[in-house]
Amino acid sequence: MPVFKTPFNGYSVKFSPFYENQLAVATAQNFGILGNGRVHILQLTPNGPISELAAFDTADGVYDVCWSEAHDSLVIAASGDGSVKLYDLSLPPTNNPIRSFKEHTREVHSVDYNTVRKDSFLSASWDDTVKLWTVDRNASVRTFKEHAYCVYSAAWNPRHADIFASASGDCTTRIWDVREPGSTMILPAHDFEILACDWNKYDDCIIATASVDKSIKVWDVRNYRVPIAVLNGHGYAVRKVRFSPHRASAMVSCSYDMTVCMWDYMVEDALIGRYDHHTEFAVGVDMSVLVEGLLASTGWDELVYVWQHGMDPRAP
Repeated sequence: MPVFKTPFNGYSVKFSPFYENQLAVATAQNFGILGNGRVHILQLTPNGPISELAAFDTADGVYDVCWSEAHDSLVIAASGDGSVKLYDLSLPPTNNPIRSFKEHTREVHSVDYNTVRKDSFLSASWDDTVKLWTVDRNASVRTFKEHAYCVYSAAWNPRHADIFASASGDCTTRIWDVREPGSTMILPAHDFEILACDWNKYDDCIIATASVDKSIKVWDVRNYRVPIAVLNGHGYAVRKVRFSPHRASAMVSCSYDMTVCMWDYMVEDALIGRYDHHTEFAVGVDMSVLVEGLLASTGWDELVYVWQHGMDPRAP
């Protein structure tokens, strides 16, 4: 399975929604504490190595990336200096970034593009806020400020263009409707910090949360008093969780225990796959929308792996 070595520590990896052989990677120097960052655009070659299509250097670490759902060459990056940067792959590196939004007062930890309306994106920051942006405006459309601590993740609902969820270090996940003045639901989902959340791609009322408490919980927002599933199996904090675009009850997670896990929350033995190919914290994971079962991960070992579920990521 192909592997790519990055100069800095990997933080996030995302498959292109347009091209099955392209992915974007966010990296940060010195474990994101101090130093530069780089956004890599990688290309998979049939039965061959991963090649680099483009790279964009930043003055601060990059913690997350997402692809535009409207323009196949547009990538958005979340930066440690509080900025959100837009890169256009059709332009040379010297012409990039094409835009840099600087409103957050602390690190931007997550960015997510609206897959329904395809005209806007969210940024989640350690300044305790989530901001809503459109590509063509120089200022944010709105700021959502209710969380009492860092917001680590914000995720659009895959069916409703105005609804998103946010996961925070204040131990809550909040559901928002951009048409409403405040959050519409507060889930006291864990007793420890919540690092990530994601919506089910087949049921718009199902959401997963991942926490420092080592667990992933699956919730039905129609009745959120108790989770519909609690997934235990990671040995340390769960950094990311992503629902499968192809199987309704499947999801993938990565953790500070250096593993990537595949789950089916509808079965009793929910842990259906564990991959221990990383040698440092595994902090980025994604599943391809275009190729069923294709996974990518990155971590602090400065490696990006791409593999088919069921295969060994380290196999040549």
